[in-house]
Amino acid sequence: MLSVDVFEIAGRKVWIGVIHEKKIQGITFALDGAQFRANIERLLGFLRKRGVNANTEEAESDYPSLVRDVILGRKENPEVLPMLSFDGVTPFERRVYEWLTKNVKRGSVITYGSLAKAIGTSPRAIGGAMKRNPYPIVVPCHRVVASGGIGYYTPRLEEKVFLLEIEGVKGWTDSKRT
Repeated sequence: MLSVDVFEIAGRKVWIGVIHEKKIQGITFALDGAQFRANIERLLGFLRKRGVNANTEEAESDYPSLVRDVILGRKENPEVLPMLSFDGVTPFERRVYEWLTKNVKRGSVITYGSLAKAIGTSPRAIGGAMKRNPYPIVVPCHRVVASGGIGYYTPRLEEKVFLLEIEGVKGWTDSKRT
């Protein structure tokens, strides 16, 4: 099922979509409608490529509001972790996502290199896992930054900056780092 809602957050419209069955199979969001539609297609393509049977029939649920509450800090990321299905995610990706979600709290960041050291892998492997994260916001890939700047974000850097600013992480979103 696909649940979609639009919220006003920090003076911006934020589209949030959640694909779910018994648990959350994927999350996407955007700061404009056209980008949101592209993000839904990208997420569906990823899930299907990974063998996840993602039903796109629209259905109301509380999942978009739950994701909004994570953005706003009303819910902590680890509280939502049990609601994720991890369907189509490799064991390595799951280990990275769980470690990140449990250890890098709202308002803080970690570098690709530091996360790699904590997991026992390479920064490049961490970057790949972040790019493939089907649970953005809940699995806070936006909190993973490069040692010399903000790093990348799929699909657009604007969303990473937006999320970090809401969390009060201004030092990583100024013009010298982006």
